Amino acid sequence: MPTFEYKALKPGGSSTSGQIEAGGRGEAIRLIEEQGLTPLKLAEVQKAAGANGSNGKAQAAAAPTGAKWHFRAKHVSFEALEDFTRSLSSLLAAAVPLSRALTILYKEASNAAAAAKWQELHERVIDGVSLADAMSRSPEVFPRVYVAMVESGETGGFLDVVLAQIADFQAREKELRAKVFSALMYPAVLLTLALGVVIFLMIFFIPRFQTLFAGFNAALPAITRAIIGASHAIRSYGVFMAIGVALVIYAIAKWFKNDANRRKWENVLFRLPLAGPLAAKIAMTRFCRMLGTLLSAGVPLMNGLNVARRSLGYQTLIDLIADSTERVSKGEQLASALGDCRALFPGSTLEMISVAEESGRLDKELLRIAAVTEITLDRQLKNAVSLAEPLMLFMIAGFIGVIFVGMVIPIFTLQDYIK
Repeated sequence: MPTFEYKALKPGGSSTSGQIEAGGRGEAIRLIEEQGLTPLKLAEVQKAAGANGSNGKAQAAAAPTGAKWHFRAKHVSFEALEDFTRSLSSLLAAAVPLSRALTILYKEASNAAAAAKWQELHERVIDGVSLADAMSRSPEVFPRVYVAMVESGETGGFLDVVLAQIADFQAREKELRAKVFSALMYPAVLLTLALGVVIFLMIFFIPRFQTLFAGFNAALPAITRAIIGASHAIRSYGVFMAIGVALVIYAIAKWFKNDANRRKWENVLFRLPLAGPLAAKIAMTRFCRMLGTLLSAGVPLMNGLNVARRSLGYQTLIDLIADSTERVSKGEQLASALGDCRALFPGSTLEMISVAEESGRLDKELLRIAAVTEITLDRQLKNAVSLAEPLMLFMIAGFIGVIFVGMVIPIFTLQDYIK
């Protein structure tokens, strides 16, 4: 059985250390806590090779268990992360030690995945790793922007404040995503229904007419021949078509993973008449809210800019803000440095930022700009959806109408062939 060296806090606040035998790290932590101690550091004592065969068996038996909960930890939901952030902020603000706060959180987690991840985080922290470094080892749960904000809070000594700001930011991000998702939901449903109707007509409806027309040996109109040919292709090669579509989607996704290709697409996106301004407004809202949140938490401007630009989501915009950050580091005012980013910041926004800098309330103004832009963005999303609805209905009606007309035209000439 492995032996662990530990350092822990007694209830009175004094520290103690010792060794304990346990089947694994989790059991060692549990045994230490059962003694009324709060673990601060835990490390396994390395033994000479071959010292104890049963020890190797115990470690081998423990390995699958660790791998199992590490796999489960990949499925921590956004809501669980938000609850964790807010709860950890409250515990730290109440002067609860970080190790004990993490212990409380993994014991009170609402699901097994979150509990496993918070416990893994706790084990890393008591091994002497900083909270930001411990989080950075789980990028599937903690985004880079999240880790950067935590690192700023740890460095500045106001981790509880930063975590509270992160929780507020997550709540607003969730609300913004919900608005975008709800705006896109109806057009997506319409498009799915349209594809379903067209496929149904091609597979089940058209073949019946094809059999009818074949009995008259008549020359069919070009539109009818095209529809029948499409129906035959879908029925005969539908599986291969689906595989081809999946391969195309995979190739596009792989193409987007390349930074240069992503920049090309983003340059095209921001030039589109409707989608471009909406994407820029979403990115600006995230940047202003993130930077305002960091500044209000006491993070220096340069550190805040380096963190906030990662939240933009578009590499071309990140490059623009990187140039502006470099100019700010040389002493230039923020509003002036952002002046070249007109695709992201309109002139009125830059003027408001400039006035806020002069008055010393940049953090509040950035948060206000984000809130106002979010209201405008919500209205524009609704307008875009209201415009997309009749357009998609027209397209659906057009597809079905073409199929109907193509199948009905030959019927009007059947009487001639019957005679």
